[in-house]
Amino acid sequence: MKKTVLITGSSTGIGRAAAHYFQEQGWNVAATMRTPSKERELNQLADVICPALDVTSEDSIKGAIEATIQKFGRIDVIVNNAGYGLTGPFEGATEDQIKRQFETNVFGLMRVTKAILPHFRSQKSGVIVNVASMGGRIVFPLYSLYHGTKWAVEGFSESLRFEIEPLGIRIKIVEPGAIKTDFYDRSNDSTLPNSPNDYQADAKIAFKNMNEAGATGTDPKVVAKAIFKAASDGSNKLRYPVGPDAKSLLWLRRFISDSTFARLVRMTVYKA
Repeated sequence: MKKTVLITGSSTGIGRAAAHYFQEQGWNVAATMRTPSKERELNQLADVICPALDVTSEDSIKGAIEATIQKFGRIDVIVNNAGYGLTGPFEGATEDQIKRQFETNVFGLMRVTKAILPHFRSQKSGVIVNVASMGGRIVFPLYSLYHGTKWAVEGFSESLRFEIEPLGIRIKIVEPGAIKTDFYDRSNDSTLPNSPNDYQADAKIAFKNMNEAGATGTDPKVVAKAIFKAASDGSNKLRYPVGPDAKSLLWLRRFISDSTFARLVRMTVYKA
C-alpha cells in the first residue's frame, strides 16, 4: 500500500522540493499551502493534491487533514515545514511581527501536530517530521526571535517523543543550515526599518555577509532527501542536520565554550 505524506508550506523552497521528492519516490502527497488557487504545477502531478492549509487556523488544518484522508485513506507522515523568518534587531520588532513569528513557527507547528495525533494513535503508527534549523541549537546575530522559535521547536519535539513513542508514533527534527531558498527574500521580514540608528551600521554588514552565505547555501533538494530519510528510515533517530555548515557547526559547538563560539561568530558575521 502506498504511503501518504502531508507537507505544510509546499508552495516554495524546502516544502516544494519535498513534495516533488516524495512523489518521485512513489508516495501519495498532500502538498498543502495557504493559497492553492495559485498553484499551476504540483497539482498536475500523479497522486498529488494541494489542499489549503494555513497553520494559524485550526479549521484550515482540520480541513486539509480530512481532505487528505478522504483522498488517500490515511496519512503516514506529517512534515511541519511552513515557516516565517523575522530578522533584525530585536528592539525594532513590532508586536505584530513578534506574534507572527511565533504563531507560524511554533504555535502553527503545534496545531498541526495536535491535529494529526488522534489519527496516528488510531492506526498506532505515524511519523512527525519537524523542520527546524541549525539555528535551533546555535545562534547568530540579528536572529533572536527566529532562534527563539526554532529552539522552542527543538525542545518541544525532544520532549514530545517520550509521550508518543510508546504509542507507535515517531518524531524527527531536520536541521538545515544555510539553504538557497526564498527565506532570504519573499519569506523573510526585517525589523531593521524600525530599529534605532545605533544598530544600523553593524546590521547592514552582518546582513550582507549572511545573505551571501544563503545565496551559496545547500540546494533545497538536499533537505528534501533528508526529510524523506527521516520519514522513512524506520529508526528512532531524532536529529538530522543538513548541509556542510550545519554538520560542522553543530559538531564544533559541542566542544567549544560560549565565549569562543561568540568570537567565531563575530569574526565571521561582522567582517567588513
